[in-house]
Order: sequence, then C-alpha cells, then structure tokens
Amino acid sequence: MSETTEAPQRPSDDRSDHPVLEAEGLTKLFGRVVGLRGVDLRLHAGEVLAVIGDNGAGKSTLIKCLTGAMQPDRGTIKVDGQEVSFRSTQEARAHGIETVYQTLAVAPALDIASNLYLAREIRRPGPLGKWLRMLDKREMERKSAEHIKELGITTLQNIHQAVETLSGGQRQVVAVARTGAFGSKVVILDEPTAALGVRETGQVLRLVKDLKEQGLGVILISHNMPNVFEVADRIHVQRLGGCAGVITPESHSMEDAVAIMTGAKELSREEQALR
Repeated sequence: MSETTEAPQRPSDDRSDHPVLEAEGLTKLFGRVVGLRGVDLRLHAGEVLAVIGDNGAGKSTLIKCLTGAMQPDRGTIKVDGQEVSFRSTQEARAHGIETVYQTLAVAPALDIASNLYLAREIRRPGPLGKWLRMLDKREMERKSAEHIKELGITTLQNIHQAVETLSGGQRQVVAVARTGAFGSKVVILDEPTAALGVRETGQVLRLVKDLKEQGLGVILISHNMPNVFEVADRIHVQRLGGCAGVITPESHSMEDAVAIMTGAKELSREEQALR
C-alpha cells in the first residue's frame, strides 16, 4: 500500500451547539509584560471569527497559544469539547487546526502541487516508497487538482506552475488552499490580505467564504475593517492583552469596532452578555 496523507474528515456544514475551538482564561506572561490576561474565545464550525486589535493587543500571542507555537501559563483550550494541551504546531495540526501566518510558508521554487503537499508528501507504493522514499508526484498532482476544484479556486489553472511565478495574491491563495485541503476543523489566517491589491484581496476573501461554506471554523486576524465586516460572523476585539468584547457586523459599525479597539468605547454588560 502507498503511504499517503489524506485530508482529515471534515465537519458537517451545520453549526453545532458546542464550539469546535474554545479557549478559557488564557494567560501568558513575558516576565513583567502581560501578553494575554484571561482571554476567552469561542469558534463554531461554519463560522468566521475575526480577531482585531491594535499593535501589542495580544493577537499574535493568542494565535500562537491556540496553534501550539506557544504554551499559555494558565487557561484551557478545547477542541470539540475535549481539553487539549498543544506542545507544538504539529500537535495542533493533528487535531485539525491549520494556520497561515503572515510570512507565507511556501517554497517558491516548487510547483503548486508540491506546495500543497509540503511536509505531507505522498510516497510511491511498495519498496520504492518505503525503502527508497520516492515520491508519488503524479498522485500528489491528481489530489491537488481535486482539492483546488473542491475549494472552488479558479485563479490557479496550472498545478505544474512554480509558485515563484505567481502573483502575491495567488501565492496567498496557495497557502490558504493548503490549509483548506488539510484543515479538518479550524483554519487560522494571519493578515491574509496584507500588501495585496483589490483584485487579489477579493480572491482571498472569496476563499474564506468558501471555507466557511464547507463547514470549517475560520479565525481571521486583520487590520482591514472593510474586509472584516465583509466576511466575519463575529468580531473578537483584543485590547492590552485582554478581550475588550465580541461584537457582530450587525450590532456594531466599523467606527464602533475601532473605538472599542482603542479604548474610546466600552461595551455594556448587556452587550458583553450577548457574546
């Protein structure tokens, strides 16, 4: 039998009663500097949760704790209601959590198919794969084409094309497509539209919506308020290491979001209870 890396089974499109990813009381200290202070976060399947905040608000620290890149000093993380403790990003990936960081982890010299299966390469069947560790490039190309079709991506026509020949937006789409192909529960995107043009930004946002429609939970970290309000179901506002509140595009305006983010406005107890 060939040694293959199959995409984990995906959740159904219907949002469940319990969160697919949940954090309670996450605290992270860097000496006397507070990175996170008692942060709660809840993400459901088939939902886009935006995380916004000024520089130093704790967004990156929060994401690193959720993905195993960093361990919180206190607090709990649950996946599908089961408490977990990630010691590495590999452990988080094994639980169905995929992340695209702001610095794209793509190999420019490799083609699209090879990038989609980066660190998940399929080996040839029999002794060639088991002992000589030869890769089954044809199978990876076939499955890559299937993944791209399933995700509804039309901007990547040739999976044999080297990533270094793609535009910035197309490279971002490749990175997001990889998480969409293998993320069985949660996809986390760190500033996916930063430094992209209008057209390329639209491509990435459409892919975010496609991931949501497939039943994945999506966490979107972004400074771009129009993008956030276009795709987010709920918006988690970070401020000074803590959560200043959770709002929705229906309940609050972009101006409200910025005001909460900067401390110019605080949510009432009634508004806080709705999150």
